[in-house]
Amino acid sequence: MKKQISRRGLVAGAFLAPAAAFAQSKPANKFWASQYWAVKSAPKGEVKLAMYRKRTAPPKAGERPLPVLLMVHGSSNSAQSSFDLATPGKGEYSLMNTFARLGYDCWTLDHENYGRSTQTDGNSDIASGVEDLKAAVEVIAKETGQAKVHMFGESSGAIRAGAYAQAVPARVDRLVLGAFTYKGENSPTLTERAKQLDYYRTHNRRLRDRSMVQSIFTRDKPGTTDPSIAEFLAEQELKFGDQVPTGTYLDMTSKLPLVDPKRVSGPVLLIRGEYDGIATMNDLMDFYNQLPSGDKQFVVVPGIAHNLILSTNRELFWHAMHGFLSMPKGAVS
Repeated sequence: MKKQISRRGLVAGAFLAPAAAFAQSKPANKFWASQYWAVKSAPKGEVKLAMYRKRTAPPKAGERPLPVLLMVHGSSNSAQSSFDLATPGKGEYSLMNTFARLGYDCWTLDHENYGRSTQTDGNSDIASGVEDLKAAVEVIAKETGQAKVHMFGESSGAIRAGAYAQAVPARVDRLVLGAFTYKGENSPTLTERAKQLDYYRTHNRRLRDRSMVQSIFTRDKPGTTDPSIAEFLAEQELKFGDQVPTGTYLDMTSKLPLVDPKRVSGPVLLIRGEYDGIATMNDLMDFYNQLPSGDKQFVVVPGIAHNLILSTNRELFWHAMHGFLSMPKGAVS
C-alpha cells in the first residue's frame, strides 16, 4: 500500500505553511503563560483538571481573538512534558512555544490521574478523557470567548480527541489526529501490548519508570530521536511518580475502534510517522477513506516513528500541522 502512494501525494497541503514561517518565528522567545482549573463531575466527587495556556502576549480586551489550539496528551506522559518540554541546549521541543510563535492561543491539560490533576482510583480510560475535554473546552470558551477550538491529539490523545469530536462536533474547528489508531489490526505495538491485557483488566495503574520513558524513544526506529531528550522527559514526569493509569492501554488492546470516522464531520488531518508501529497504513487509510468531509488530509512524515512531537524531524510535523490549521476557507464548500 505504501509504495502505491507517493510521498508528494501524502504530504499534499503541507506546503501551505511557508518554510520560512518557523525561521521567522523563532527569535520571539518571550511568552505569556497562565494556569487554570477545569472541574469535572464524577461519581465519587469533583475532579480538578490542571490546565495550561501559552501565547506570545497576554490577552487584551477588544482585540481580535487568536485561533485556539488545544493539545491532548497520550497514555504515558502528562501535558507539559508532552507539549511544553524545556530542553536547554538541545533546540526547541515545545509544541506550545512553536505554535504560540505562529500566532495561536495554545492550551493543554493534565487528564485525570496525570500530572497535577486530581488523583482518583479510576483508570482514566478514553471515555473519562472525553469528559475531561468537555470540562476543559468550557473553561477555554469562558476565557477566550470562542466556542470552537482546533484540537490536536497524539497517540491515545488522538483517540481522546477523535472521540470528543464525534461526541461534541459543534465545539471542534479543525482536528489533527497524530499517531492515531483506528481498529488496531496487525499493529506490532498493540500485539505486544496485548500480552498484558489481563493485567490491565485487573489493575488501574502500570509502571512508567525511567527505562519505560527511554523506550518511547527507541521502540519503533532507533535514530529518529535524540536519546538525551528522554532524560529531560523523565525528569519532568518522574516527579509525579512512576505509575500511570492503564485505561487507555486497556481500551487500545480490547475495545477498538473507539472513533467512528463517519461521525467525525469536520476537517481532519491524519498524520503519522514513517516508522510508526502503533497502526498500519491499511488501518489508517480505512479510517481516512470513511471521513465524510472533503476537507481532509493524510500525511506521512519521513524519518519519524511513533513520537511526532519529540522526534529529530519534528519541524516537518510542525510544518504539515500549521499548513492544515491555517488553511484558507474555500469559496465552495
